[in-house]
Amino acid sequence: MIKSTQKAHLALLGANIIYGANFLIAKGLMPDKIGASALVLLRVVAAGMLFWVIKQFVKEKVEKKDFILLAFCGLFGISTNMLLFFHGLSLTSPIDASIIMTATPVIVLILSAFILKEKITTNKYIGILIGGIGAIVLIVYGKSAGGTSSFLGNLFVFLNACSYGLYLVLVKPLMKKYKAITVISWVFLFGLIFVFPFGISDLMNTDLSGFTTNTYLAITFVIIGTTFFTYLFNIYALSHVPPSVNGSYIYLQPVLSFILVSLYATVFGNNEYAQDINLIKIASCILVVFGVYMISKKPKLV
Repeated sequence: MIKSTQKAHLALLGANIIYGANFLIAKGLMPDKIGASALVLLRVVAAGMLFWVIKQFVKEKVEKKDFILLAFCGLFGISTNMLLFFHGLSLTSPIDASIIMTATPVIVLILSAFILKEKITTNKYIGILIGGIGAIVLIVYGKSAGGTSSFLGNLFVFLNACSYGLYLVLVKPLMKKYKAITVISWVFLFGLIFVFPFGISDLMNTDLSGFTTNTYLAITFVIIGTTFFTYLFNIYALSHVPPSVNGSYIYLQPVLSFILVSLYATVFGNNEYAQDINLIKIASCILVVFGVYMISKKPKLV
């Protein structure tokens, strides 16, 4: 029999494989097949409906005073986060996006210090500095890099990471007060309200006649896999392993992205994607990952 902790690690591995594949699969959809805003709207509507179906089995009321905070979580954790990410990904390299996203723990730490007044240790200051340098180098490098890199796309992905980091800080007290499915259901509902004005016109202008079976499969993967299943995998894992273990799996995303892009470039002979891998990006990835490691490293007991 597989132990619960082993199942949790398998769930985390599965979630991060899906995240890693999403960088390449979603990139292949935009903007030729579907616009970024339209894809976000489809993702929020479909995943939100699935969460609310599950929510029907969890009878839990939310206090009126908490709806304002839930609305802000929907704004930063769903609409702003997803719109910036998918628009950024449509402009830049999947590898760049995956590396920049690993800076999220750095951003969460900085925002937690300002908003939640959490203490920053010397190790964490060093981690912020090193991780920040790695992210900035990659964003700026997007101006002159070959392949599919883009300064604007990298900037959007970084702002997305900032928005998601703010969401993680804001949602923390709600997660302590309510069940996770209650929080995420309401967050998605508020997120839909904010996403709808941006996504509806984009969706109405989408030419469905150009969709192939592969297009529908890719959209299904982004909507169901990257949103719904990854959430369930993460929730299951959090019930069996510490949050720090959950967070450490973010290191896998750029590695998986490197591997998938390399395979795609080699198998399909995509020269543009082949140029996405170089020493500067590898060095940036190492800096960001090492920065996050310094932040998550536990201080020695005296």
